Amino acid sequence: MATNILMPALSPTMTEGTLARWLKKEGDSIKAGDVIAEIETDKATMEVEAVDEGVLGRILVGDGTAGVKVNDPIAVLVEAGEEVPAAGAAPAKPSAPSPDVAKPEATTPASVAAPVPAPQRNGHDANQRVFASPLARRMAKQAGIDLSRLTGSGPNGRIVRADIEAASKGGVPAAAPQAAPATAAVPEAAPAAKPAAPVLTAPHRLVPHSTMRKVIARRLTEAKQTVPHFYVSMDITLDALLKLRAELNAKSAKDGPAAFKLSVNDLLIKAAAITLRRIPRVNAAWTDDGVALFDDVDISVAVSIPDGLITPIIRRADQKGLAAISTEMKDLGARAKAGKLKPEEFQGGGFSISNMGMYGVSEFAAIINPPQAAILAVAAGEQRPVVRDGQLAIATVMTCTLSVDHRVVDGALGAEWLAEFRRVVEDPLSLML
Repeated sequence: MATNILMPALSPTMTEGTLARWLKKEGDSIKAGDVIAEIETDKATMEVEAVDEGVLGRILVGDGTAGVKVNDPIAVLVEAGEEVPAAGAAPAKPSAPSPDVAKPEATTPASVAAPVPAPQRNGHDANQRVFASPLARRMAKQAGIDLSRLTGSGPNGRIVRADIEAASKGGVPAAAPQAAPATAAVPEAAPAAKPAAPVLTAPHRLVPHSTMRKVIARRLTEAKQTVPHFYVSMDITLDALLKLRAELNAKSAKDGPAAFKLSVNDLLIKAAAITLRRIPRVNAAWTDDGVALFDDVDISVAVSIPDGLITPIIRRADQKGLAAISTEMKDLGARAKAGKLKPEEFQGGGFSISNMGMYGVSEFAAIINPPQAAILAVAAGEQRPVVRDGQLAIATVMTCTLSVDHRVVDGALGAEWLAEFRRVVEDPLSLML
């Protein structure tokens, strides 16, 4: 039976993408797990694996097509010897609601693995949605099999045709009929009207939004509208940290091929990680049920790329040495600019750092990266007059601003964290412990 291959959602923020190129051509046989295409998402270019087997009967979306919506058909998968439909396969949904087809499944690709959200080994995700191919769903419906009672054997635990065939032979209990709702459905509220588009009268050149730029605009607008930001700023002296950095780099230069070169940002990542371990209540996120305190110190680091911004993550930064952080950050930064990061390398994190010191910025406040509760904005280190022991002196000073989600971090806690961060930076030997 012909099945549509749909555009997958390869990241939590993806609503559309660019089909960069097909790695299979029409007429090729496909097995579950085969890489069939490359898709440019809002964050990176990723390979897409098939979850059903068959023959690639027809390609509906060609190489280089941009703006392909998630769940739009991109190709047709048929069985060997089956005639290919002229305009794609029929929709894989029954005309009336079915007890074993959950409504959220409308966003799950038919024949392409969707790693976000990742299903568990029993074919369900954390919200108990069932992940199954359209063919498996149809077969289960015809056989009266309850998909929620099956364990998938496909990629990431997805339920495929072989699981339904095995269940038919093994006698899995049929799905129970769904009870009729007790009350009439409440009609949905009309969507809020969008603000009128600005009228541009001056001569201009229109640059179309990239997928990444659209996502950045949407997420940052949501962050400022829904997260109550609170800001704490502090001046921090850098001279001791710069001295330690110079000494470590000079010593490393003697190691030849094994040499490393630390940046100021590498040391600040480590300092933030140590501070988060000492004051763990900032390493947190808001949920409706409570404040989630993260076990690991995973720091997202903002990296500027041609289309916008991406935040690769240094996992367990508090447990890594400076050389390891430096090497990992250089690798993540290079692959971020090339669009080659894996989803797990930029999704998640419990705290963010945005450093614009290299641009000479004297002070700024960053927007929180939800669901994280805090982000540290790092400005440039510059020579400033300071008073020491009643005497005027010159020191290298940077201004750091901590933006926090006031639902999670109160003002006093934010100030406590930033004061501890200053102590670590101004006494950098603690970074070596």
